[in-house]
Amino acid sequence: MKPVDSLNDETLNELRDITKNKETWKDNIDDVASKLNGNYPIAVKAKALWLLGEMGLKYPTEIEGHVGDIAGYLEDDNSKLRERSANAIGRIGRADKNLIIPHLDRLMAMRSDESQNVRHAFIWACENIATNAPELFCEKLEIFFDMISDPGEKVRIEAPEMFRVIGKSKPEYVKPYLEKLEWISENDENKVVRIHSAGAIRATEKALKNR
Repeated sequence: MKPVDSLNDETLNELRDITKNKETWKDNIDDVASKLNGNYPIAVKAKALWLLGEMGLKYPTEIEGHVGDIAGYLEDDNSKLRERSANAIGRIGRADKNLIIPHLDRLMAMRSDESQNVRHAFIWACENIATNAPELFCEKLEIFFDMISDPGEKVRIEAPEMFRVIGKSKPEYVKPYLEKLEWISENDENKVVRIHSAGAIRATEKALKNR
């Protein structure tokens, strides 16, 4: 019998091989999802969650039966698995919002996660979902504005991007924030926060002009 570490390395290599061969994704969804429920280490589950998100973006119908298991990791004790779960939910939701709506409240709760990486993943996931379903977040923009003041630099940098995504398709909801975003774009201590805030303003103003 092979040692556990050897088996886990083999599983990781298997997942890496599947990742590279996108033409096999559809046929391997169930196999990859099985890694979430087995006695696998964090590294394997994290890789499986990331891959399932990418598979779900491409094959949302085939991923549907596994979304519950994926979303279950939003509340895992391990921050890496919470992060990867959020990433996956974002990608799946980008393809089909209806698959993630039952889990949206749990996703939104991650804005207060103790891990900066998880809070960053939360914003990134919401951006993915909002790309095709902005209506889910139009009344939640205050959350993302507050996150521009997050203690984590990665979070602060990402937060203005949500206004760019929403501003492109629902500019009327971003319009009340334009003055505040302009101040941030001119005064924030972080250069990338300033750049992203300015980008959100440009996207919103362009969409408003084209209305």
